[in-house]
Amino acid sequence: MSSPEKPHAAAADAQVPQVAERGPAEVVPEPAPADPAPDIAALLKKAETEAAELKDAWLRARADVDNLRKQAANDVARAHKYAIEKFAEDLLPVKDALEAALATGHAPPEALRAGVELTLKQLVAAFDKAQIVEVDPNGEKFDPHRHQAMAMIESDQPPSHVIQVFQKGYLLNDRVLRPAMVAVAKARETPA
Repeated sequence: MSSPEKPHAAAADAQVPQVAERGPAEVVPEPAPADPAPDIAALLKKAETEAAELKDAWLRARADVDNLRKQAANDVARAHKYAIEKFAEDLLPVKDALEAALATGHAPPEALRAGVELTLKQLVAAFDKAQIVEVDPNGEKFDPHRHQAMAMIESDQPPSHVIQVFQKGYLLNDRVLRPAMVAVAKARETPA
C-alpha cells in the first residue's frame, strides 16, 4: 500500500522555488568623488562678479540720489531768492509814478491828487495780484490775532469791539503781515 502523504510531499517540493547558490555578493564600485575645487572656483568667480555688479549699481543709485537732493536744494534756494520777483515787477510802476509826481515842478494840487489816486490804484492792483488783503476792522469784535489794541476807550459801543482804527492791518494768504492798530471799546463806568 502506498502512503497518501507522498504525493502531497512531492507537490510541496515542486512548489518551493530552488535558489541557486551564488558566490560572494558582487559589490559595485562607487565612482571616485569629483574634484570640488573647479566648482567652488567657478561659484566664487560668479559670486564676486555679481557682488561687483551690485556694488556698481548701488554706487550709481547713491550718486543719482545725491544729484537729485542737490538739484532740489538748488530749486528751493532759487524759489526763495526769486519768490517776490513778480510782486516786485508789479511795484515798479508805482515807484515810477511817485518819481514822476515828485519830478513835476509846480503842478496844481488837483493834478497831484489825481496822480496819487492813480498810483494808489496801481498799488492796490499789485496787492491784489499778490493776495495781500487790507484789514480795516472798524466796528468788528476785537481779534487779538489780527488786531493790536493801542487803547481802551469808554464808549456806548459794545465792549471788546473796535471803535477806532489808527493803522490798517494786512494779511497775506490769511497770514497776518501787520496787525491793525486799534482802539477798543470798554463799558462806561457808572458812578457809585
